[in-house]
Amino acid sequence: MELLENEKKLFELVNELSITYFHKPFMHEVYFNNRLRTTGGRYIPSKKVIELNPKYIVEMEKEEMIGIIKHELCHYHLHIEGKGYKHGDRDFRQLLKETGSPRFCQPLPSAKKAYKHVYECTACKLLYKRVKRVNTQRYRCGRCGGKLIKKQQPV
Repeated sequence: MELLENEKKLFELVNELSITYFHKPFMHEVYFNNRLRTTGGRYIPSKKVIELNPKYIVEMEKEEMIGIIKHELCHYHLHIEGKGYKHGDRDFRQLLKETGSPRFCQPLPSAKKAYKHVYECTACKLLYKRVKRVNTQRYRCGRCGGKLIKKQQPV
């Protein structure tokens, strides 16, 4: 998908999706927030602002970004109407179904962390893949309580 360079084009896209799926115009601000890391977007109720992660436009397909915008519009419209707009609310889950919006966004390909450490339980042979080191003197296997040993990773 071509990069939406300015806020005006982004607002037009959000407003078009709002009218198409919710039959109501989007009347507030929407912009890109480069500081978002683990989420595709967020709705800030106190400011009535939608912030979107620009990395999703660059790294993912157009459908993923549209899904994120629809999800945030669910928060927005329910909040404006005074209904339950939070993830756990029945109104929110119902509107997600009605509009075909995703509950969660896919993780970014660039954000996937490769594990650096592999530990094996000496008793049940369960493997633990971790990004950070584990103190094997302090921690045991969660399944059987056996001792953990560090395994050499193939290069």
